[in-house]
Amino acid sequence: MTAVPVGVSAIITFTTGALISTHADLGRERQHMTIPYGQRPPRRGLRGALAFAAAGVAALGLAACTNFSASSSAPAPAPPPTPKTPAERAAPDTTTPPPATLPGWHRVFADDFSQPVPLGEFPGAVQDRWFSYSGGAKDTSKNGTYVPAKTVSISDGILNVHLHTEHGVHMVAALLPVVSGAKGRNGGLLYGRYMIRIRTDAVDGYKASMLLWPDSETWPRDGEIDYPEADLGGLIHAYLHFQGATTGGEQAGFITAQTYQQWHTATLTWLPHFVQFQLDNHIVGTVQGRIPDTPMHAIIQIETQTIGAPPTNAAAGNVQLDWVSIYTPACNPSMSISPQKAACTS
Repeated sequence: MTAVPVGVSAIITFTTGALISTHADLGRERQHMTIPYGQRPPRRGLRGALAFAAAGVAALGLAACTNFSASSSAPAPAPPPTPKTPAERAAPDTTTPPPATLPGWHRVFADDFSQPVPLGEFPGAVQDRWFSYSGGAKDTSKNGTYVPAKTVSISDGILNVHLHTEHGVHMVAALLPVVSGAKGRNGGLLYGRYMIRIRTDAVDGYKASMLLWPDSETWPRDGEIDYPEADLGGLIHAYLHFQGATTGGEQAGFITAQTYQQWHTATLTWLPHFVQFQLDNHIVGTVQGRIPDTPMHAIIQIETQTIGAPPTNAAAGNVQLDWVSIYTPACNPSMSISPQKAACTS
């Protein structure tokens, strides 16, 4: 079969996802501060100093596709582990919202944005499902300001974030799904599957990501997972910051050949022994070992880029979400954060 160009690296080229490791994080240091629930410290942007590393990470090719090429100095990607339970099987990504029940999974959050919300009424009109940074909080680079009242609206089944500048203020948004019954102290889960269908305009100076951030607020020790992540107009990345890390550079990542300028369905699967990233039903990559093992909550963070120049006042465009779904393993429908129950070993 002809391989779909899911991933490409500037160092080594695959027609599948390409493994990268970053030994330096060139973004700004995270602000360590106490913030009320939902208003999590902004995260960093795309990383620099890319180099390959093999420890604990397997870069995966597309199913049944073997026509990839690499430089002679790079080892061939290792195959993924054989799934042991239905919850570990990769569910197909589709253009329509996935069902409430997938084999091995129990849905705990879903929004297909069927409820219209005019500009100025988000998140209040849907506060049972969404929370948002507000109150003039600055984004990671400090060049943008979270103003959901002037950026976020829902119509025709699409959540739209309109990035623009007013009176010199670059207006951005960060959206947090509210998972009813979640046991983490900041609304997080311990393990799950996170699915999002997203497209954006190419807007210089801005970026978008979905990330899992530890409820403990202890970073980098308790890890972080970022997928999908890209500057608007840049290539989509995936990153995992390892459990037990002492620096932000202890991470593994993958870079794809796709951008947000087309609709994509991204799936992040987080289980005790691996994290897997999928894009449009193709496996981008899998990480094994040093997997985050404390509760984490999801944030869809749309902000000014953290590397490079800030946006110009004329830069403007839209980030659009078609649907978002979150699942917990079917063996843990109560969303217990007990390590044994969450790992389905008790």
